[in-house]
Amino acid sequence: MGEPKQVEAAAMVNQTDDQQIISGIIGEERENGVEEIDGKFSMKSFLWHGGSVYDAWFSCASNQVAQVLLTLPYSFSQMGMLSGVILQVFYGLMGSWTAYLISVLYVEYRSRREKEGVSFKNHVIQWFEVLDGLLGPYWKGIGLAFNCTFLLFGSVIQLIACASNIYYINDRLDKRTWTYIFGACCATTVFIPSFHNYRIWSFLGLGMTTYTAWYLTIAAFLHGQVPGVVHSGPKKLVLYFTGATNILYTFGGHAVTVEIMHAMWKPQKFKYIYLIATLYVFTLTIPSASAVYWAFGDELLTHSNAFSLLPRTGFRDAAVILMLIHQFITFGFACTPLYFVWEKVVGVHDTKSICLRAVARLPVVIPIWFLAIIFPFFGPINSAVGALLVSFTVYIIPTLAHMLTYRSAQARKNAAEKPPFFLPSWTAMYVFNAFIVIWVFVVGFGFGGWASMANFIKQVDTFGLFAKCYQCKPPPAPAPHH
Repeated sequence: MGEPKQVEAAAMVNQTDDQQIISGIIGEERENGVEEIDGKFSMKSFLWHGGSVYDAWFSCASNQVAQVLLTLPYSFSQMGMLSGVILQVFYGLMGSWTAYLISVLYVEYRSRREKEGVSFKNHVIQWFEVLDGLLGPYWKGIGLAFNCTFLLFGSVIQLIACASNIYYINDRLDKRTWTYIFGACCATTVFIPSFHNYRIWSFLGLGMTTYTAWYLTIAAFLHGQVPGVVHSGPKKLVLYFTGATNILYTFGGHAVTVEIMHAMWKPQKFKYIYLIATLYVFTLTIPSASAVYWAFGDELLTHSNAFSLLPRTGFRDAAVILMLIHQFITFGFACTPLYFVWEKVVGVHDTKSICLRAVARLPVVIPIWFLAIIFPFFGPINSAVGALLVSFTVYIIPTLAHMLTYRSAQARKNAAEKPPFFLPSWTAMYVFNAFIVIWVFVVGFGFGGWASMANFIKQVDTFGLFAKCYQCKPPPAPAPHH
């Protein structure tokens, strides 16, 4: 009787590596996730600790479209209605594909490390660590530089958007002063430990952008077309590619994909979440941008914020306030990976003290605050960031990393994730990935970089650095003395 028991015990111990990896991932993530304690429901856990597939979907959808919702009509005026719609779909699907590649590389990296007995308890895996583990320190350096710079300017853009939006409710203070105020408000995100803790914020954030998108759509149709409306776009190549890179930026919000995955209880389920989130985002971005462009046409060329052309009503004020709250949330989304990097640099990432981590994170906010005051160009800065940073961070680098990780037959054979059902051939994946690299490098970085920087320099020449109130109405002229 003893021998069968030994055989049974040995069989239980000798499970497959993949089963051990998956159980390890789930177990570690659930330590920080939503669990019932002795069968009792915890409201704190329900609101604060998220790690489900639904949490990841809300995080992706909420993070993908924020202030850019207000600049897409501006992009449509630069490139025309048809190109605007087509490129939204094109870049949305391309962004979903590269987010899928990032998720595959995360699972590959984690599975290899788990097999080596590495534990990630109290450690958040980040994109540059994935690149380091799969491709070496050179790729780690490239990933770290691009990712951190993009997230830095992504946070800057949210801060600029806060000042731009609140001005349409209260113009007694200029936009620069509002930037000071909201910089202090956004600094409170240092107290949010990780993406686990964005559960209620992600849910509310998506509700806020949904309201704003449909407010823009309905308000534009109710307003009707302005007298003599003109839809001349695309008029100039420089404007066309500036608008195109803003759309590239719109669907390049997956620089935080790895951190969102790591916050999941079952990260291997992430694969198609970003695509489903993108399909929902289409229902917000395409109708709203099309409706506002239809109503105002070329007037948008000098009004990068859609709120500036719509009449002030209670509904518009509600949309402004909701977008302000959402930009606070998105600021936290963009800054949290930067907080993690800085914690690792100063050696406090593994501590459980929220206060100690919050104090250590504060230096990250200061350069963001400063850059938002130097470059307050709401709209044009999106395109510049899209061309110069997003093109590499979330399109070219992940695609090249996937191609190089699985370049050998042995790596393809032992891959933790096989090609998807809709593209089951490794060769087809390689060809499609090569197309993305070439397209984004030539069109996104090349033409887009030229156009967006030309437009950005024009804003600097027109308004100057440290502009006190970008695109504000000039003060009324004093009454003549008689």
